[in-house]
Amino acid sequence: MALEETDETELGTVSVRNLMHTVDTYIKLPERNADAPFLLSVEQVLAVRGRGTVVTGKVEQGILRTNDNLEAVGSIATPTSCLAIEMFRKSLDFAEVGDNVGILVKSIKKTDISRGHVLAAPGTIRPWDVFEAKAYILTHKEGGRHKGFAPLYKPQFFFRTMNVTGTISFVDNKISFAMPGDSININVVLVNKVPLNNGLRFVMREGNLTIGAGVIVEVKHLCL
Repeated sequence: MALEETDETELGTVSVRNLMHTVDTYIKLPERNADAPFLLSVEQVLAVRGRGTVVTGKVEQGILRTNDNLEAVGSIATPTSCLAIEMFRKSLDFAEVGDNVGILVKSIKKTDISRGHVLAAPGTIRPWDVFEAKAYILTHKEGGRHKGFAPLYKPQFFFRTMNVTGTISFVDNKISFAMPGDSININVVLVNKVPLNNGLRFVMREGNLTIGAGVIVEVKHLCL
């Protein structure tokens, strides 16, 4: 009725307004980490003719305003700044946690940034290639592997919008095999440096199987 009526009625538009008012008052808004340094995981990169490079993604924390300084962090950190912010073809003065936005960045080519990289406040996140983590290995009933795995196992690790191959070893040298259902501490060496931070959650996959999930305890640099 709300779609078809020309004048608002109790059973049409008014009832929809009442429903949404009830939803707004009943469902609590999620807590937003607006006071933390800005961080956005890059989902897509576009080259806009006459303007420059635009990256799209969801703001994970913090607030970004036009002309704020940024870093594009992949395997290296590249300084840049925000020239403009848009959401659904509307220009914004700022973007906050939870917003899906497009950001026009300064002095960044489309080839310099890709999905999985992050835009962040300068100096707040760095690329790493080694970390220690706590991980849970899924059972077959939970969608994981039939069998366990030994050290030097190489699954795919998914962080935010990034995925990268990593080699697993066990923190406890007495453990020689990890079985489905185990909760273990692992060391991981990634094939490339990627933007990571302590407390970041990840998922491990092998083909179509999700074999485990965990959280980073400590990030490190690879020591040769």
